[in-house]
Amino acid sequence: MSEPSEPREPFSVRVTVRGYETDTQGHLNQAVYLNYAEHARWSLLRAAGISQSGLIAQGVGPVALETTIRYRRELLAGDEVDVSCAFGWGGGRTFTIEQKLTKTDGTVAAELTGVGGVLDLERRKLVPDPAAVFRQLATDLGLFGL
Repeated sequence: MSEPSEPREPFSVRVTVRGYETDTQGHLNQAVYLNYAEHARWSLLRAAGISQSGLIAQGVGPVALETTIRYRRELLAGDEVDVSCAFGWGGGRTFTIEQKLTKTDGTVAAELTGVGGVLDLERRKLVPDPAAVFRQLATDLGLFGL
């Protein structure tokens, strides 16, 4: 039996807020938080060795079922933010994703909690075990906490 691996920091990507993403008050537009979160999730998939074409070839695709955003501090044009992504597995057809948008000074600007699944693209139903799909396709299971 192998030794348990050290716990990893959550996967994250850095994004710079662009001026055209802000609203009339100069704040990052609320819809863009979702774009940043999606960018981090797809970046994690790519880092784990999973591509969109690979998912399609297997007849599956990740789906968002629920998202909650808690805005903590404003983000302005030019701010750099690290967008983290951590998967949680409880069994069944769904999984959770916890994400934080953290400024470079350590200030948490937003927290996102999501529920996702993996859709069977032919049947248009959630697969019974989404973790099994990631285990089959990923080259780095640690990024999924598996």
